[in-house]
Amino acid sequence: MREITKGSGSLDLICLGRVAVDLYSEQIGSRLEDVSSFAKYLGGSSGNMAYGTARLGLKSAMLSRVGNEQMGNFVREELERAGVDTSALQTDPERYTGLVLLALKDRDSFPLLFYRRDCADMAIDADAIDPDFIARAQALVITGTHLSTETTQRACRKALDAAARHGVKRALDIDYRPVLWGLTNPGDGETRFIADDQVTRHLQRWLGDFDLIVGTEEEFHIAGGSIDTLEALRNVRKISDATLVCKLGALGCVVFEGTIPDRIEDGILVEGVKVEVLNVLGAGDAFMSGLLRGWLRGEAWATSAAYANACGALVVSRHGCAPAMPTEEELFDYLGRRASVKRPDRDERLNHLHRVTTRVPVEWPQVCGLAFDHRCQLTDMAREVKADPARIPQLKQLLVKAAEEGARRTGLESPAILVDDVFGQDALNDATGKHWWIGRPVELPSSRPLRFQHGDDLGSEFRHWPAEHIIKCLVFYHPDDPLVLRLEQEARLRQLYQAACANHLELLIEVIPPNQAEVDDQTLARSLTRLYNLGIRPDWWKLPTLTDEGWQAVSQAIDEQDPHCRGVVLLGLDAPMEDMKRGFAAAARHGQCKGFTVGRTLFAAPSRDWLAGTLDDNQLIDRVASNYAELIQEWQRLRSTQPNAEEVLS
Repeated sequence: MREITKGSGSLDLICLGRVAVDLYSEQIGSRLEDVSSFAKYLGGSSGNMAYGTARLGLKSAMLSRVGNEQMGNFVREELERAGVDTSALQTDPERYTGLVLLALKDRDSFPLLFYRRDCADMAIDADAIDPDFIARAQALVITGTHLSTETTQRACRKALDAAARHGVKRALDIDYRPVLWGLTNPGDGETRFIADDQVTRHLQRWLGDFDLIVGTEEEFHIAGGSIDTLEALRNVRKISDATLVCKLGALGCVVFEGTIPDRIEDGILVEGVKVEVLNVLGAGDAFMSGLLRGWLRGEAWATSAAYANACGALVVSRHGCAPAMPTEEELFDYLGRRASVKRPDRDERLNHLHRVTTRVPVEWPQVCGLAFDHRCQLTDMAREVKADPARIPQLKQLLVKAAEEGARRTGLESPAILVDDVFGQDALNDATGKHWWIGRPVELPSSRPLRFQHGDDLGSEFRHWPAEHIIKCLVFYHPDDPLVLRLEQEARLRQLYQAACANHLELLIEVIPPNQAEVDDQTLARSLTRLYNLGIRPDWWKLPTLTDEGWQAVSQAIDEQDPHCRGVVLLGLDAPMEDMKRGFAAAARHGQCKGFTVGRTLFAAPSRDWLAGTLDDNQLIDRVASNYAELIQEWQRLRSTQPNAEEVLS
């Protein structure tokens, strides 16, 4: 394999080309005309590659253009969430970000509609491209669509010339879309090949600029001017010394470094992985991501192509392009078991890995939370002081302000709150979009066996939740509960976990042993282990205070069953402030505990006085913020005394 020279650059690759928003049909089997709802994802071939390579551990950057509007903001933020450098992603003051609408009619039919007329990424400004930025990368990757207009050609030429001057490798994904070359009617985005001599001649003027050229057989047909694959490859070889990688679909791919042989299989043939296809859109971008991961790490072509084939196989079995891209850990798990995984989309282990290794943010090093998801307790409090329960929603909005103020006083970057949607929908709306940790309960208060606040149709309920909201479910559970009761509660928790996964929401399970039950240092660890054995793997646990022995048992259970668990937060149960602080002492010594979400200890007395009319809004905020800040500071003080505390809190 050709050696990749590591320069002084800080980037592995720069992706120049299409970046857009994909709107994917949620109704499988429908015509595009009949689709009633769509899922929104990052899209565009170059955007998908930047995203996919970042998930595989490469330092990628996006060089393109988006609109100065909400969809452009979404594209930029989604790339950044994956770790992509967006410093060269231009903003167009007038044009809109491109859109793509897709239906999944059947295994072979994917009606595709591009909304890209005069869109932002096709107006990329060549003058704004900094050659020094190009010089920072090992490789520059361009997609064929950006060779189709004068404006995008100028940008490509400037970037390619800068790459050549600085010894940056140059790669082309032919990415042929006839509709984007004006060869089909606007509604025919699905067609992948139309022979056109003018397009062939145009592409061939560029092929000599590249060190690596990748395409399907049909894409090499357009680049080589022949529908005979070998002849097309030979025609490309006459123009370019690049390594050629020809994708063969489910059969895999073949790599040609020199002369094109008499038979296609005489190249470096790397067999593909057969999977059940849900959607082929994005498979090529995933393939390219895997190939680039190997190429830029100096791997052999056979290894790089194996990565590429596996990434493509994973994406075709899932909904969406960018969100379906595997992470490095997920890819290597799949490669180790690929012969036995016929349906990646149904493999429990792989799906769990995909879920937990693609979460955003990647880590929550600490969670210091103000919990006011109480419903019955606040209703009772209002009744006791003869206040109108209709004031409770306003109270919860004030508690959001108290959380923000308490965090400000302590320098806590991201406040955490637990708040319900029964009395607290306005409070949820106030906090959402600020990058806070937000938990939202689903249990019917005090129910045992567990019941859900809004009924059993969890899928319909969660469909309307913001993606940043964390499902919180309190269950009064003991591993030695009577069999019928235990099985019923476990079935409810399985139902909840499956709904959380299906709706891409994080889940926190709060486990409290029922009153009068015998509890020792192993009880909660046994509870967690039992639920893990049932396949329930929540992102978070919320537990009462424990002894050191109890924490050791819980930590061992989590480490053994789900190393990707985000951790544990402590609950309060209306304990006095000094009792809470004493409970922190043991918790702070154990890395699995990330902090606390405490409620009535902090807000009960001030809230009662506010409901009774003896505190005004500002006094309420001040008192609750002071209590909250006091608990934050105590947690941080105790945590800072532990080994590796800086690592934990960074």
